[in-house]
Amino acid sequence: MRLLLVEDDRMIGESLRAALKLEGHALDWVRDVAAAQAALATERFDLVLLDLGLPPERASAEPAADAPAGSEGLAVLRGLRARGDTTPVIVISAREALGQRVAGLDAGADDYLVKPFEFDELQARIRAVSRRHAGRAQPLLAHGDVTLDPATRQVSQGGRPVTLSAREFAVLEALMTRPGALLSRAQLEDRLYGWGDAVESNAVSVYIHQLRRKLGADFIRNVRGVGYFVGGAVV
Repeated sequence: MRLLLVEDDRMIGESLRAALKLEGHALDWVRDVAAAQAALATERFDLVLLDLGLPPERASAEPAADAPAGSEGLAVLRGLRARGDTTPVIVISAREALGQRVAGLDAGADDYLVKPFEFDELQARIRAVSRRHAGRAQPLLAHGDVTLDPATRQVSQGGRPVTLSAREFAVLEALMTRPGALLSRAQLEDRLYGWGDAVESNAVSVYIHQLRRKLGADFIRNVRGVGYFVGGAVV
């Protein structure tokens, strides 16, 4: 998945960026309100991780002690929902009072996770929110005899395990999440690379070739010059 992390704490941001990229996610990280608003207005993300206590601009000092708790992050969230953007948002905040949690959810957050938290829990909440957003109740993804488990990051075919690299898994998960949906090369690249990552021109073709070698030549189909899909008729 392509994630946007909105977090002004450098230590937390660097830790989450490293851990989420290790799990195969493409992650972009911004640290203030202006950068968050610009990113959300111009880019598409599968999910946003949003801190509430943000400085309004990158060069700003820490927010004043008497500033309304979480008002900066809530402004980003409310702006997103006001323009009809349904991108899933998980608030990650040290603000744990009931009123603050209620305010975040009522402003349009899909979930609210209080810091400090365990990374495994964050991963589970990302999966749960993504399932709900896709309209799925079943945690496993399956097509034909291929099954993909987002929680364990395991893939099997006919009951036998299939070993995939992190980026092969990311491509397969994107395709299996929406069977029949045609995903372009650019859309798949978005799932693999963040802003600072070097994008190899033929990377997607290489991963598709490797997946076909492991799962069968006909498992992933393509419309020449348009994109790739798994499943029946293109939707």
